[in-house]
Amino acid sequence: MAVLVVIGVIVVILLLLLLSAIRVVQQYERGVIFVLGRLIGAKGPGIFLVPPFITRMIKVDLRIVTLTVPPQEVITRDNVTIKVTAVIYFYVVDPAHAVVNVMNFIQATTQIGQTTLRNVLGQSELDELLSQRKKINQELQAIIDEHTERWGVKVTAVEIKDIELPVTMQRAMAKQAEAEREKRAKVIHAEGELQASAQLAQAAQMIGSQPATLQLRYLQTLTEIAVEKNSTIIFPLPLDLIEPFLKLAKQDGHVAAVDGYDSPERSAPPVPPVYQSPR
Repeated sequence: MAVLVVIGVIVVILLLLLLSAIRVVQQYERGVIFVLGRLIGAKGPGIFLVPPFITRMIKVDLRIVTLTVPPQEVITRDNVTIKVTAVIYFYVVDPAHAVVNVMNFIQATTQIGQTTLRNVLGQSELDELLSQRKKINQELQAIIDEHTERWGVKVTAVEIKDIELPVTMQRAMAKQAEAEREKRAKVIHAEGELQASAQLAQAAQMIGSQPATLQLRYLQTLTEIAVEKNSTIIFPLPLDLIEPFLKLAKQDGHVAAVDGYDSPERSAPPVPPVYQSPR
């Protein structure tokens, strides 16, 4: 009876050991297996028997990891202090290297991302960071991927998420942008005035060659004013029509003045009559 109990206990222990040796690796995972401390390789997905005490398996996730780099204070090449936040996208391409060559590949990638971010942005000017962000992202991705290649990690993209500027720098940039907009507005206004003056000169030349055109323009102006139903209509009268009358009036006035000075009857004042008293 005691022998049966011992056999039953042994069977239960063997069953427990067998169940504990069963490992399931998901489709997006790989299991790195060590037997007596020696690397066997990465296996999966599926079910594997990993004998306890002599075999150990470490699961590695192959999905893309989104890593947010904490805000980093960076001094640019033109001595502007900024805070930069970035995002790193990477995944494991060699699970064995990710386990054997580095203790924690996620933490290592985070640290190399922070140092590379400070180094690259510190060698760039503020205007370059704001205008050529795509180029800087590609440079960051190439440098970080070069460091993580021997860890079995592939960096697919590095994106600068946010650039926080000092308040004084924001005000200075706002003034610069406002001045630039005013400059563009003045240039556009000047170009418009130049084109308008050229068109007006051409129109004046055409109207001057045909006097009847000016009269038609006057009539068109009256038609436009009459549509608005105004009580007062101001009709511009060209000087060409008035000039002959003005000249005639000046000539008449000049002749009248000359005649007045030349005639003795008009020039001599009348003599009042003298009355003599009787003696």
